Amino acid sequence: MAEHQSPKSWSPESWRSKPLLQVPEYPDAQKLQNTEARLASFPPLVFAGEARSLTARLGRVAKGEAFLLQGGDCAESFSEHHADNIRDFFRAMLQMAVVLTYAGSVPVVKVGRIAGQFAKPRSADFEDIDGVSLPSYRGDIVNGIEFTQEDRVPDPERQIKAYRQSAATLNLLRAFAQGGYADLEHVHQWMLSFVEKSPAAERFSELAIRITETIDFMRACGINSENTRQLNTTNFYTSHEALLLGYEEALTRIDSTSGEHYATSGHFIWIGDRTRQPDHGHVEFVRGIKNPLGLKCGPSITDDDLMRLIDTLNPQDEAGRLTLICRFGFEDVQKHLPRLMRKVKQEGRTVVWSCDPMHGNTIKASTGYKTRPFDRILSEVESFFDICQAENTYAGGVHVEMTGQNVTECIGGAKTVKETDLSHRYHTHCDPRLNADQALELAFLIAERMKKDREGQGIEAVKTA
Repeated sequence: MAEHQSPKSWSPESWRSKPLLQVPEYPDAQKLQNTEARLASFPPLVFAGEARSLTARLGRVAKGEAFLLQGGDCAESFSEHHADNIRDFFRAMLQMAVVLTYAGSVPVVKVGRIAGQFAKPRSADFEDIDGVSLPSYRGDIVNGIEFTQEDRVPDPERQIKAYRQSAATLNLLRAFAQGGYADLEHVHQWMLSFVEKSPAAERFSELAIRITETIDFMRACGINSENTRQLNTTNFYTSHEALLLGYEEALTRIDSTSGEHYATSGHFIWIGDRTRQPDHGHVEFVRGIKNPLGLKCGPSITDDDLMRLIDTLNPQDEAGRLTLICRFGFEDVQKHLPRLMRKVKQEGRTVVWSCDPMHGNTIKASTGYKTRPFDRILSEVESFFDICQAENTYAGGVHVEMTGQNVTECIGGAKTVKETDLSHRYHTHCDPRLNADQALELAFLIAERMKKDREGQGIEAVKTA
């Protein structure tokens, strides 16, 4: 392995001496400093033990014994923070997870892009409209989406609001996950009303009937949700992109049991394709925390870049520590992913391979809206599984931007959303998301592929026996 910096040379603030990209310019430095000091005094949002639990579960994914489902908002907004929206998102994730679990016959690790996914990288620092130039919208944690001077000025006080919203969201998610809402005996109740008449809903209803029949049999054998925790609760984790490092530093804590640093802003944090420079501040910050990490890999990443980042972020080669989230686009995935997989395998590194079929497949519709064609999303997922199979590598997960709301942001799917439909319910604050029906359809398509690959492995095992 390559030489690594000593962990002793790291501190939660050591990123401040490194170059940084995607940093908002706050006009009042003292106000920013005061806000970060307030945040540092707040209770943690998540706990070190929870993050360790997620690392262990992702370790099973790295070994081919589980599957990672990571999904949620492109960028959370303050205005859409409603209990119903959180509940519907959770229901959509539960539906996707049960479909994948049933077909893949492996546990599904559920990680939401929620309770912290407020900051967004931008391709330009300023946005120009009708001759007026204002700072780009960087997510509600930084500034407002309205194109006004007042809204677009970065305001540190928004970090306090993001923290409080994250805390409230986590409180509700924990209640749903541990309070009985996730009970498999309620599987029929997870269906969202606007999805009910879709082909995916019909398939889910059929699956729910089979699950209920299985539960009835288990109950007759003395196994039920009252005496078996796995039937009435679930583990649900949160994740977000670590962009605003002052916020992340303020919420970094030393775990009293291990003496190690954890980012308590979320269980799992990732570095985007725009901020993965090995000698820059974002990599410097995350290399020292013990949370499980994600690394977005796009077409510009080289083999050497990737290996240097793996050596920096996971020097002990810990299973579950590092997830590579691949986002190439349906046209480029075959060009780039095989070489990266071969290099990682050649160097003997342990990682989770996950497919992000969203970010490389964004186009502008004739109506002027940004959108993502469902057929391109599906094509990249299919290619991901094909490449993993060809490279004898486990297809470990999928990372999607989705919502439980009835939005019209991505075109296509069985209940076809057309370009002319985009204006009907286009609610995203940033990039287009799959609605719950499209997300469930994608889950069924992935499940079919997982089942096919599993059965194929069984046939090969018989042939070689």
